[in-house]
Amino acid sequence: MDLLDRLVRDVRLVSGLARTTRQLASLRPDSSTTFADRFEARVEEGPGRIALIQGDQQLTYAELDAAANRFARWARDQGIGRGDVVALQLGNRTELVSAWIGTSKLGAVAALINHHLRGNALAHCVDIAGARIAVVHAEFADAWDSARGTLTDVRAFSIGGSVPGAEPLDDALERTSPAEIDAKVRTGLLARDAFVYIYTSGTTGLPKAAHVSHLRGIRIAGGGIAALDLRPSDRMYVPLPLYHSAGGLMALCGALLAGGAAVIAPRFSTSQFWSDCVRHEVTTFQYIGELCRYLLNSPEHPDERAHQIRGCVGNGLRPDVWEPFQKRFAIPRIVEFYGATEGNIALMNFDGKVGAVGRMPSLLRRAMGLSLVRYDVERDENLRDENGFCIECEPGEVGEAIGRISSFSPFEGYTSREATDKKILRDVFSNGDRYFRTGDLLRMDSDGYFYFVDRIGDTFRWKGENVATSEVAEALSVAPGVVEANVYGVKVPRQEGRAGMAALVVDGDFDGETLFAQLERELPAYARPVFVRIRKELETTGTFKHLKVELVEEGFDPSRVADPLFFGNASQKSYVPLTAELYERIASGEVRL
Repeated sequence: MDLLDRLVRDVRLVSGLARTTRQLASLRPDSSTTFADRFEARVEEGPGRIALIQGDQQLTYAELDAAANRFARWARDQGIGRGDVVALQLGNRTELVSAWIGTSKLGAVAALINHHLRGNALAHCVDIAGARIAVVHAEFADAWDSARGTLTDVRAFSIGGSVPGAEPLDDALERTSPAEIDAKVRTGLLARDAFVYIYTSGTTGLPKAAHVSHLRGIRIAGGGIAALDLRPSDRMYVPLPLYHSAGGLMALCGALLAGGAAVIAPRFSTSQFWSDCVRHEVTTFQYIGELCRYLLNSPEHPDERAHQIRGCVGNGLRPDVWEPFQKRFAIPRIVEFYGATEGNIALMNFDGKVGAVGRMPSLLRRAMGLSLVRYDVERDENLRDENGFCIECEPGEVGEAIGRISSFSPFEGYTSREATDKKILRDVFSNGDRYFRTGDLLRMDSDGYFYFVDRIGDTFRWKGENVATSEVAEALSVAPGVVEANVYGVKVPRQEGRAGMAALVVDGDFDGETLFAQLERELPAYARPVFVRIRKELETTGTFKHLKVELVEEGFDPSRVADPLFFGNASQKSYVPLTAELYERIASGEVRL
């Protein structure tokens, strides 16, 4: 990077950080400012401005405030007060927003329930939050009914129709006064107190409820505002689930605290995305990488360049998708970021460096407490030196990202003390210090740019080398005929480590020879998938993260897997059908890998 280029990038970085600082000025853990206070200030500034849009429905700030007041008054009549938890399983709709804000007006805590959950998983999420009441939309009546047998005592209410075991709520809300809730009910509430519970995706077990304070909620929303310099004139399109921090906090709350409008989509749709953006005069949107890939792989849409979008913010945008996406759809600005709902560190790529999740000079890294430390994937532990301290990574070296826990960068944890303790790394660089473990592997280049490599649980070791599933999936995504790829490691009898395997969705017939040749050019031998599984579709979470646990457990055994299986035969330079006979030869060690 030459001097002029570095200067330009530093100016962008400083400008972005200055915007972030403005958003967070004077907000400290012991501040009396809450999310409700910030929202009510926006209502006072522009009561007639549009706050929410969904389909043909529009709510001004005054109307949204009135709906939130109705919910708060009703909830107070049910005995809900400061610190009590209200579980909300309402989907992506305006009623969720008014119920969430109404809950915060009382100093109570909203638990945002994933509306895709059923049975034990749904009951678990309601129970670990300690919810006193639950509000469920009729759309999810069957899901709620499936959980009733294992739920502890929680009083349920329904909107939009009937829900088994729930009392109807629509008429009661209509009869309740929309008059302003006296802010005195929040007297004594501090910014560090709980604002909302947001759940982990649960891809490796039951979800955990992450504690998000008013301080953190406002900071995440402020990050969205700073990323795109959101203003009252902006309209933020939100096609992501509102029960996650990206859609609910950064996009929705970011738009509201900026005084702009949030355009809520019931769910992400490739066919509706650009039409919605044009129809509602969208200026910004929140993405995750898979969303962009889906759009890029979709047929040409008449509205895909007719929009008024000036920028988008999100994470997980792969380098092979970034530039084609930006060029095809004429997106002037893409701001990639790195962070986690419960984490205490964040990075933001203010200058659009393709593939990077952000940049942070060394002095700022030290001040913020961000470090990359060496991690042994095979032993599943952080490496320590002769003094017992962690070892910082050199530029270009992959390591786990960790963040120093301090009053400025607290780790708020989960409702479970045990789950919280597992995320804390102690005695890192000195005795007694504590750092938050992200569980993510990143690398930093010599210019201070950070790049996401993989989740620790996803990276595996094969032939003495670490294999990052994200990098293999990136190589597969550009292979002819591959529509979608999910990469993971599987155990092989008589073999050390885990062999690479890829579950693929393909366009047409699978061509093993073409794929082998492509991966031979793109990947070192140890990183090429040994096994391939062809599927009609790949299962994902609500935020399009691939589910891997079941695939890993089933492995490459034809007796357990009904899908077509293939083996990468190096001598034939092709992926050949994996028969029961070939499986036995591999398992016995007769076929060397």
